[in-house]
Amino acid sequence: MSNKSTLVSLSGYSKVLRFLLPSLLGVCLFLIPIDSPRGPTVLIGLIGYSILEVVQQWLPYVVTATLSLSALGSLVSRVLEPAFIHNNKLLRSLLDTSLFWICVRIIAAVIAIMTLGKIGPEWLWGTETGAVVLYDLLSVLFIFFLLAGLFLPFLLDYGLVELVGVFLHRILKPLYKIPGNSGVDIIASLLGDGTVGTLITARQYENGYYTAREAAVIASTFSIVSISFCVVVVNFVGLSHMFPYFYLTVITTCLIIALILPRIWPLRSIPDTYHHGASYTSEADPLNAPRGLFKGFLMAVNKAEKAPSLSLILKKGLTNALDIWFVFMPIIMTIATLGLIIGQETSLFYWLGAPVVPILELFGLPEAEKAAPAVLLGFADMFLPAAFCAKIESEITRFVISALSIAQLIYMSEVGVLIMRSAIPLNFLQLLTLFLIRTALALPIIVLFAKYYFG
Repeated sequence: MSNKSTLVSLSGYSKVLRFLLPSLLGVCLFLIPIDSPRGPTVLIGLIGYSILEVVQQWLPYVVTATLSLSALGSLVSRVLEPAFIHNNKLLRSLLDTSLFWICVRIIAAVIAIMTLGKIGPEWLWGTETGAVVLYDLLSVLFIFFLLAGLFLPFLLDYGLVELVGVFLHRILKPLYKIPGNSGVDIIASLLGDGTVGTLITARQYENGYYTAREAAVIASTFSIVSISFCVVVVNFVGLSHMFPYFYLTVITTCLIIALILPRIWPLRSIPDTYHHGASYTSEADPLNAPRGLFKGFLMAVNKAEKAPSLSLILKKGLTNALDIWFVFMPIIMTIATLGLIIGQETSLFYWLGAPVVPILELFGLPEAEKAAPAVLLGFADMFLPAAFCAKIESEITRFVISALSIAQLIYMSEVGVLIMRSAIPLNFLQLLTLFLIRTALALPIIVLFAKYYFG
């Protein structure tokens, strides 16, 4: 073999390895289920919880400091308009925001400080309100958002999306009106976390892999919470022996709903246009063209060849983590805490749930009055319905409400906020509408499953 042909061969192997090694790392981190003391998870989850065990006692202080910096920095940027913020692209993106979001950041910082110091009324910082959000929710998200920011590029930027798209396009496109490469988002949600799936979808939309409608469908239909969280919910409501039936019910319900939502308003009305900042659009290389395994492999290798360097990946990952810490966490802190306070300290959800009582009674569910408020609580936070229905004696009612809380999917404390703050064109009213439609569609399906299981 000549020296020239040897060099060409080595160059070819190098390109293949540039696709294979990072993609395999991404698959191992995000897509392969493993057992852990907390139940089924993925490697990135195991790493995250291992880090949490070491730094758990310090994280509430770090989160509170981050929320305080976000509030103070955005206030300074708005009032004083210092040059060092407005001339710095990163600081400007983190701190330059509207008056409304500045108020949200200030409220979040105040709640966090009061919760950390146990200052003021207990209904604000107690174990069922502020403390749940600061210690249990945000402390976990702080670590997982960092890990997701650092390692998601290995899953997305080295060709795996293109390869997966070739296999799944002919299934997902006709059934769910989404391209095949969204399979990565869906798998990452199921095995990792719904927030991870949402972050992937937002990133892929901004990069031109999805149209606005496709991104909205994927984020609001397939950002299902992870298997590990389903295990937590089932154990919390005392139905651990029902987990296989529970998970089968949730997944089947979500897949049925996903057949309907893309074909009706509001998702149907969102235009099939690409993000204005996208450097690439799948329009230029349509996935619905006939392709085989070899073609998909070539696409993956070509994508990997154009991928950024490791240093750029780390820099962008840290930037993404800072963006989430400074922009998303204050919203989650404010919305989740206020939702918990309203749910625990007022009768608002009982009033809102009153029209649901006859529906639950029509389905023959015991303790309908106790369960009705939990039907709507999921819009604020995914764990609230489980917290409410844990006190219900009827197993079938606990099963229905807890399964419904997972199938509702749109929670303003996590997925809803991420969607609203991303480029995906879904606003609050559209998310509320989708939540109500999902609830109306999911409830009878879950009841049918429950009736069959409980005889």
